[in-house]
Amino acid sequence: MSARAPRFALVAGEASGDLLGAGLVDSLRARFPDAGFAGVGGDAMRAAGVDTWHDAGELAVMGLSEVLAHLPRLLALRRGLRARLVDWRPDVFIGIDAPDFNLGLERQLKSRGIRTVHYVSPSVWAWRQGRAAKIGRSADRVLCLFPMEPAIYARHGVDARFVGHPMADAMPLEPDRAAARARLGLPSDAPVLAVLPGSRLGEIGRLGPTFLAAAARVGQRIPGLQVLVPAANAACRGALSALLPGPAHTLPAVHLLDGQARDAMFAADVVLLASGTATLETMLAKRPMVVGYRIAPTTHAIVKGLGLLKVDRYALPNVLAGETIAPELMQDDCTPEKLAEAVLAWFADPDAVAALAPRYRELHLMLRRDASHEAAGAVAELVDPRHHVAASAEAPA
Repeated sequence: MSARAPRFALVAGEASGDLLGAGLVDSLRARFPDAGFAGVGGDAMRAAGVDTWHDAGELAVMGLSEVLAHLPRLLALRRGLRARLVDWRPDVFIGIDAPDFNLGLERQLKSRGIRTVHYVSPSVWAWRQGRAAKIGRSADRVLCLFPMEPAIYARHGVDARFVGHPMADAMPLEPDRAAARARLGLPSDAPVLAVLPGSRLGEIGRLGPTFLAAAARVGQRIPGLQVLVPAANAACRGALSALLPGPAHTLPAVHLLDGQARDAMFAADVVLLASGTATLETMLAKRPMVVGYRIAPTTHAIVKGLGLLKVDRYALPNVLAGETIAPELMQDDCTPEKLAEAVLAWFADPDAVAALAPRYRELHLMLRRDASHEAAGAVAELVDPRHHVAASAEAPA
């Protein structure tokens, strides 16, 4: 191969991956000023200087029926992308999350001698840990957002690095509750409960009525309660609006927000939410929380019966802490009565809330490692310097 500036290919399939990719590109460019960047991304990656051959939105499909409907198009896109990448010959390919699309592409590129990285490990810490070996057959290196993940890969002989979590980098160590309340037009001294039943329509359908009924129960016990309900998008807003004439109509003040989930967390005294990434965000917002979740009983029985679940705790703050710092009410325990009692327990015990602060800060600092810088370092190690001119020897195209 003739000497040239390094090339990096990246594929991100959704908004969160687009932001990760943009941060990684900025950090890689600091190391390789003349490098070329191409692949699949969104506005953030384009702004960072990536030549996006396809938009990230072309990969963003959700749900089995939608995936099946788009499968021929996605397979054709992946075939065309593979051919173009093999021809372009990047030094390193970085698949950002989107494992169903990226791991197969990584495996094909790796077999053709292209170094591959998978950025954002699937949740092998929670279930199907045997996937780690399969991921290792696709990726030369896995970049992990959580500290418990590399050890799982190591047991399967896979090179994995903990780089930290970009959300921990972005969120302040000391959130400003007063400023968040001012932005949302809330009284500074009102009791506030944030309710987040999920960002997908299926979750809202399963959990929304239960969560809002729990909020109504809390409102019966706490005068002047303000309830914040962030909607992730227009479809979610419609689904949540349809639920509000139900049990929540007894609440004195329900604020349905367009986005603004982080402000809702900052402004809240307590957060009631579904299990998922939002629990991590609530932890970083330093707010006490109650976590509820419910899946189809048959699905739950199969997953438990086959031993696919490898954890006793589901919420990320509890997994990271190695103890229960956020009450979890799952399946049959996820009822309005039990959720309300758990929420009321936080409102009634300011000492317990205060005791959370140093633990939350410790976990925040554990994840705050400048993820983009760490990820760029791990990617840069895979670049073969024999193939390239010095950074100063070649002018940008």
